[in-house]
Amino acid sequence: MIIYGKQVCLHALEHHSEKIKTVYVAKKNILPQAVFHQYHDSIKFLEEKWAQSMAKGGNHQGLLVEMTHFEEANFSQIKQNDFIVVLDGLTDVGNIGAIVRSAYALGADAIIVTGVKQLNFAAVARTSSGALLDMPLMLSPNILDHFNELRQLGFKVYGAAMEGENIEQVSFHTKRVLVLGNEGTGLSKKVMGKIDCKVSIEMKHAFDSLNVSAAAAILIHRMGHAVK
Repeated sequence: MIIYGKQVCLHALEHHSEKIKTVYVAKKNILPQAVFHQYHDSIKFLEEKWAQSMAKGGNHQGLLVEMTHFEEANFSQIKQNDFIVVLDGLTDVGNIGAIVRSAYALGADAIIVTGVKQLNFAAVARTSSGALLDMPLMLSPNILDHFNELRQLGFKVYGAAMEGENIEQVSFHTKRVLVLGNEGTGLSKKVMGKIDCKVSIEMKHAFDSLNVSAAAAILIHRMGHAVK
């Protein structure tokens, strides 16, 4: 896969050298000297027009990296963790990337994406500032089966919903799942039936909701600390 942008590319180069195939440079001195020397034999210099073409018009900032394809985690790996985030029908890669970044930074252990057939992993890697490369993530075509198994393993499932209990008043099980719904329609009906407890963020002013990625960061932070 091709990723681009200085921050995500440098993260990949500095932390995932085993996955790097080719480093494309379209701007002088963009690489730190140590990184330049490390990847000297893998660097190719590009004219701006070719860099723009590879980035499909995106803001490449003079740096692109070709990596091995993103490898999804499998469910046997995912279920070994204590705090799992499920994205139910989210489609915006900007929101998904922001949630992956928050999840990694704030202590969630793994992510399951359901309700979509495929995901642009390169775009999510970019919008997560590289956090995707460090976060176990899988696509699930059969999330109800996975919920059933997680509940058998002692997980409690919490769903983000406007009518839910104030997140500040909830103590969470050690083994916990946070489910975040679609940006417009919220949690799907099939997933709603697997929710043990709905949670929400209390608003200080009259406003209906937060962007899903902003809400995710608040919920993940709270669920990472209020464990009983």
